[in-house]
Amino acid sequence: MSVVTVTRARGVATLTLDSPGNRNALSAALVGELADALADCGADADVRAVVLTHTGNTFSAGADLKQPPDPAAFVALLRQVVELPKPVVARVTGHVRAGGLGLVGACDLAAAGPDATFAFTEVRIGVAPAVISMPLLPRLDPRAAARYYLTGERFDAEEAARIGLLTVAATSTGIDAALEPVLDGLRRSSPQALAETKRLLTAIVLETFDRDAAALTALSARLFASAEAREGMTAFLERRDPAWVL
Repeated sequence: MSVVTVTRARGVATLTLDSPGNRNALSAALVGELADALADCGADADVRAVVLTHTGNTFSAGADLKQPPDPAAFVALLRQVVELPKPVVARVTGHVRAGGLGLVGACDLAAAGPDATFAFTEVRIGVAPAVISMPLLPRLDPRAAARYYLTGERFDAEEAARIGLLTVAATSTGIDAALEPVLDGLRRSSPQALAETKRLLTAIVLETFDRDAAALTALSARLFASAEAREGMTAFLERRDPAWVL
């Protein structure tokens, strides 16, 4: 069964992460299907913009610990979102954890509703938010990034907007009402102008990928293979505190 569904309406392709059984975790299947869907959107002249959203109460729980993607494939997916010659808009109505924040950060625009929560939980299982830093750190407030990277604290949509993760925190209006003027603006913009303007906006992010992708992929692999990460992931799956918790 497909874990990414695609619908189209008035020039906007909506890609829906549809694997609620594992909270839309970033499995090999989901990463592969999402990459294919993005490639199709990039090649379709009738698609002006892409909306990335989800079923269930979780946008993405991060890496699938049971069926993880190849690290290089996940890095390639993040870069694909950044390089796509069409704006990609994240529409978040639920929880986002770890690698899922990398997807949100790679998008050009992002909106979340009042039920959305966010957390960089990597440090709590013995790893680091390594590869997702490439699209995120150029966009985030540095002090806020330090706090939430180091503590794994949960924060809400208003805080996510304040620190630069989101474009819109739709706390007083519905998320679709908040996105309506955004999508209307994209529909009114020329495809050429959107592509070239996006290139201007993402240049610094792509420089980060060019410089750091290999080193951060290696760091991620080393950390996931470590004894602390094995303990952290085992503790997570067993719903207990890891041994280092004081």
